[in-house]
Amino acid sequence: MALVVAAAVLWSLMGLAIKNIHDAGTWQVLFWRSAGAVPVLVALIWWRNGGLVAPLRSAGLAGAAGGVGLVFAFSGAIYALQSTSVANAVFLFSASPFIAAVLGRLLLGEPVRPVTWALMGVAIFGMYLMVRENLSLGAGAGTVAAFLSAAGFAAFTLILRRGRQTDMLPATLLGAVFSMVAGAAVTFAKGGTLAVSAHDMAIGMGMGACLLALGLTLYTLGSTVLRAADATLLSNLEVLLAPVWVWLFLGEEATRNTLIGGAVLLAAVTANALIGLRPASR
Repeated sequence: MALVVAAAVLWSLMGLAIKNIHDAGTWQVLFWRSAGAVPVLVALIWWRNGGLVAPLRSAGLAGAAGGVGLVFAFSGAIYALQSTSVANAVFLFSASPFIAAVLGRLLLGEPVRPVTWALMGVAIFGMYLMVRENLSLGAGAGTVAAFLSAAGFAAFTLILRRGRQTDMLPATLLGAVFSMVAGAAVTFAKGGTLAVSAHDMAIGMGMGACLLALGLTLYTLGSTVLRAADATLLSNLEVLLAPVWVWLFLGEEATRNTLIGGAVLLAAVTANALIGLRPASR
């Protein structure tokens, strides 16, 4: 539990870090953050498996497809955090379990509990309370990016489940490598360069190595002895803390509708996770 909570605290600092980047754009940040994450992920996979080739080979096409999903999750999250408030972005990120449930029903025919459908309706209402105000304030692109990021992570988890993958680290490493390629390709296609200030590069690589990869390491180690619903509940601490950091250090305030809608959305996610604990407890 302590490891998963520590991971959530690290991840909650991501918005604060991105808000402190001065000039680098979304795709430059994506490249440098991924560049910082790759060495840590390689070291972790090597330590757990005694090598790198076998885990990547076992990931197969499912791991590669999941890595592509992470490109959308990572890039969408960075753009959203740069374009809209941290509170608005992270609350929308938390809708990922519901998106995964819908995709699982549509693509894999997985059953969805009636109560989950009902809670999805509650979550959609919460998102509506948030989105209607942000659209009027001109933050529509950031809102859409946050939703696409949640959808990308939902696709990542769904693909790994469909491919019967029990270890998400190789797919995450592939996602980081693909993100470096995508970040460089889009930057060059737009006539830009990967050269950024030392300040922005340090924050980008620090995010990748410390917040993303180290957080994932802690979460992976902690979640091996926790039920999935328990880990989901504990990781929700990320959503609660992220707006607090930017308020304390940068003075960024969330609007009333964002807080109300986010509370409704988070309550639906939490209720769904708690319901998921009931069969195991019986």
